[in-house]
Amino acid sequence: MSTTTKTIERPDIREDTSTGTGDDTPKFFHYVKKDKIVDSAVNGRMVVALCGETFPVTKSAKPGSPVCPDCERVFKGLRKK
Repeated sequence: MSTTTKTIERPDIREDTSTGTGDDTPKFFHYVKKDKIVDSAVNGRMVVALCGETFPVTKSAKPGSPVCPDCERVFKGLRKK
């Protein structure tokens, strides 16, 4: 039996306070299971990124957005065929 998981980018909604700018732009965008995004956006449920971060979906990533290095590393490992 084989199971396939699809992931897509999603933002980390927490504010990056380490820069001290007060900007609400996420530091990184994360990979999460695609089927969980709509449920989170509609019902406010938390999602778990490939790196283990948990958060509710409130924003979507734009092309060229910075991706969480841990999520990217896990995602590349999943794509091996």
